[in-house]
Amino acid sequence: MPDAQLALVEPSLERLSDYADALQRGWSSDTTRDEARFDELESIANDPATFISVLRDAYAKKPPLRLPDGSYVPRLPGFRRWMWDGEFAGSIGLRWQEGTPLLPPWCFGHIGYGVVPWKRRRGYATAALALMLPEARAVGLPYVLVTTTADNVPSQCVILANGGVFIEHFDLGSAHEEGDGMRYRIDL
Repeated sequence: MPDAQLALVEPSLERLSDYADALQRGWSSDTTRDEARFDELESIANDPATFISVLRDAYAKKPPLRLPDGSYVPRLPGFRRWMWDGEFAGSIGLRWQEGTPLLPPWCFGHIGYGVVPWKRRRGYATAALALMLPEARAVGLPYVLVTTTADNVPSQCVILANGGVFIEHFDLGSAHEEGDGMRYRIDL
């Protein structure tokens, strides 16, 4: 159970300094590329308004997405929400393909999340995932796929607490350098 009331909020310029502070402290919403937080800090410094608009780009109108191997793919429709308990606590994102619940091979799941280290073990990831599920239903998804690594037991517990059913183990690929992935399905 969370210590404080957790809400999901849209990224905004008013809250951007809290997000940037988390990046400066070593946290990143991208667990596949260590340099991602530096890329985000640079984007924030160069054009904060554009940075926010990319996070809120539900219609995939922004530039292509850079994969961990350095290649680029078309951006999927999607958006991020920030976990907020009075200050920045983490990030959760939803992505999908229009008209189908299927995802392209380079996208392992519909929802990804991360809680800043200094706010972990408060139930925030579990609460954030529960809050994101109605938004996934609202964009027309009948289910979501959520993935984690085989050694990330806390994330497995978050998914199970939200009705996740284990589907399969899969290879995360050399680009991710994380080995064995686990995919779960949550029916909406």
